[in-house]
Amino acid sequence: MANWQSLYDELENLKKEGRYRPMTVWDSGSSTWMTLNGRRVLQMSSNNYLGLTGHPELKESAIAAIREYGVGSGSVRTITGTIRIHDELERELAAFKGTEAALVFQSGFTTNQGVLASILSPDDVVISDELNHASIIDGIRLTKSHRKIYAHKDMDQLEAALKQCSSYKKRIIVTDGVFSMDGDIAPLPAIVKLAETYDALVYVDDAHASGVLGKNGKGTTDHFGLNGRVHIQIGTLSKAVGVVGGYVAGDRVLKDFLIHKARPFLFSTSQTPAVAASCLAAIRVLRRSEERIAQLWANATYFRSGAQALGFDTGASETPIIPIIIGDPAKTMRFSDLLLEEGVFAQGIVYPTVAMDKGRVRFIVAAEHTREDLDIALGAMRRAYQKLSIIG
Repeated sequence: MANWQSLYDELENLKKEGRYRPMTVWDSGSSTWMTLNGRRVLQMSSNNYLGLTGHPELKESAIAAIREYGVGSGSVRTITGTIRIHDELERELAAFKGTEAALVFQSGFTTNQGVLASILSPDDVVISDELNHASIIDGIRLTKSHRKIYAHKDMDQLEAALKQCSSYKKRIIVTDGVFSMDGDIAPLPAIVKLAETYDALVYVDDAHASGVLGKNGKGTTDHFGLNGRVHIQIGTLSKAVGVVGGYVAGDRVLKDFLIHKARPFLFSTSQTPAVAASCLAAIRVLRRSEERIAQLWANATYFRSGAQALGFDTGASETPIIPIIIGDPAKTMRFSDLLLEEGVFAQGIVYPTVAMDKGRVRFIVAAEHTREDLDIALGAMRRAYQKLSIIG
C-alpha cells in the first residue's frame, strides 16, 4: 500500500491554516439561484455571466447534434474527430472575432498551454504580466524560451523589458484581457503601442472578457478598437459563452501551424458534437445580446457601488468580477462560510491563488441577477461582516 503520509500532512496543514475547502456538490444546474443540500442558495460565484447555460437555443442545439452525430466524436481532430459542426464553429468564431481563422481546444487552459508551448522557441522571449492566469504561467513553463515578468500593468517595466530584448527572434507580450482575481482590465492600447514600437507580438487571453467586453462580447481587442493590431486572441467557451472549451483566433498560418504542433490539440479527442453545437448556438446568440450585456454591466456597477457604500474593499475591480478583500486566509474562508449560512454562495480565494495577505471572497455578478438578488447579497455581506467582527 502506498505511503501517503506527506499528502495527509499537507492537507492537515491546509485545514489548520483555514485554507482547506472540500468540493461543493450542487443539486441543480448553473443559474442565479441553485439548490445545495435541498436548500435554495443565491449563486454569486458562477462564470455564467450571461445566463447562457440554460438558454433554450443552446439546449435545443445540443439535443439536435446528439440525434444527428451521436454523443462522441470518436477521435482526435487530426484523425476522424473533425466533423462538420467543428468546422462550422471555427468559421463562426473567426467571423465573430474578425480574424482570418480560429482553432478550438478542449478548454481555455489547454489553449494557452498548446499555443504558448508551440509558438515559443529557445530563440524567443515572452514578456508576461505578473498576475496572468495559471494557464499562461504553465504554458510558458513548457517552453525553452527566455522570459521576463513585468509588474502588474506597469508599462514602464514592460518598455524596459522590450528594450532589453531586441536580439531575440520573436518578442511576445502576454496579458490577460480581464484579470480573473481582481476584475481589472489590461491597458491594451498602451501594450499595443509599445509592441508596435519595439516590433513585438501581442497575445491576449480574454477568458473573462469573452462575452463581456466589446460589441456583442467580442473581447478587449474590440472594446479598445484595436482590431487587426492584436496578433493572438485567446477566448473561452466555458464562461460567458456558457458551455465548455477554448479557442485561439488569429491569422490562418497560426491555425495551420497549431494543428500540426499543439500537443493538447493533437492528443485529445475533440469536443462532443453537443458541445460544439451549443457553442455555435451561443456565438449566434451573442450577436444579438447587447441588451443582455448592458444589463450585466448595470448589475456590476450597482453591486460594486453597494459593496463600497457598506465599507468593503473591492480592490481594483472594474468589471463584473468584484473581489471583497479580507486579507487573512482563515478569516476569508470564514467570511465565505458565514455568507453561505445567510443563503449566499461566494467562494473564498486564498494563497497560493492570491498573495497570502490578499485573501478575498470573489463575487461574480450575472446579467440574470435581479436588483432584489443583489440587495439580498449585500444584506448578507453586511450581516456576515458583523458576525466576523470586521466592521460594526
